[in-house]
Amino acid sequence: MNKFYSNGKLLLTGEYFVLDGAKSLAVPTTCGQDLIIQPIEEPKLIWNSFTNEGICWLEAIFELPKLRLISATFDSEKDGGNDKLAENLREILFQTQKLNPTFLNSEKGFSVKTTLTFPKNWGLGTSSTLINNIANWAKINPYQLVENTFGGSGYDIACAQNDSPILYTKKNTNPLIEKVNFNPSFKENLYFVYLNKKQNSREGIQHFKNLKGNLTSEINQISNLTDEFVACNNIKDFEKLVVEHEDIVSKILQLKKVQDLYFSDYFGQTKSLGAWGGDFILATGNNDTPTYFKQKGFQTVIPYQDLIL
Repeated sequence: MNKFYSNGKLLLTGEYFVLDGAKSLAVPTTCGQDLIIQPIEEPKLIWNSFTNEGICWLEAIFELPKLRLISATFDSEKDGGNDKLAENLREILFQTQKLNPTFLNSEKGFSVKTTLTFPKNWGLGTSSTLINNIANWAKINPYQLVENTFGGSGYDIACAQNDSPILYTKKNTNPLIEKVNFNPSFKENLYFVYLNKKQNSREGIQHFKNLKGNLTSEINQISNLTDEFVACNNIKDFEKLVVEHEDIVSKILQLKKVQDLYFSDYFGQTKSLGAWGGDFILATGNNDTPTYFKQKGFQTVIPYQDLIL
């Protein structure tokens, strides 16, 4: 039996701009996804993916070594009838084989079980943790695998592999990763709030690409802000940095800030994380913060230290 585990992720600074080389602050989460492999005698790959509640949301059986899909079942109610789940998995495995031709190229097969330790709709890295686990199993470069499949900056792969906050700079398939001691003295004033909907990162990225022009100045601004986020030791200064960061991204995306849209009466500051419009936001505040957001209909409010490694 082989077992692999990868951390989930959140991007605190540099959303969208990380794609173009801005230095960004990323943090691995206390939850993630594991992958357990058991050898079997048949030349098949039997794949089962489970939610954090133990519900099987995808079962797929492939014939080896050609990876022909024999059968697939999935939780259509949970996944909106997405019958491409098995095909997406096959494409990941196919690209893995291209990078390592010996992968799954045997007369015997495997039974694979993956289990998330966070709700799948939270957007903490269902795909990136899977990619990293498969890459570790196949002994290939996970950044190359993500480049060949989902695309993106790769910061989520770096979080999957690291157990502390990092500064991340995209450089093709060999990114610059620097571990940092981001442990703010005011972390008890920081909360993560789930906006009750999963945001499609690829759609957000495409929107960004359609609008952006020459971003040299903004990339430098975001990179400098990232350094200031790490060095900041005062909650009021931190809130000023949040506002400045939100203003830059809002201007480029031509979208309203989450604070202006939903929380204009909030006593702290809020910042979108990752693709704007869904998943988690970061909120500064105090003991009254959970009550405020729950009264607004957002029931998932997590203290910073409970979610971040």
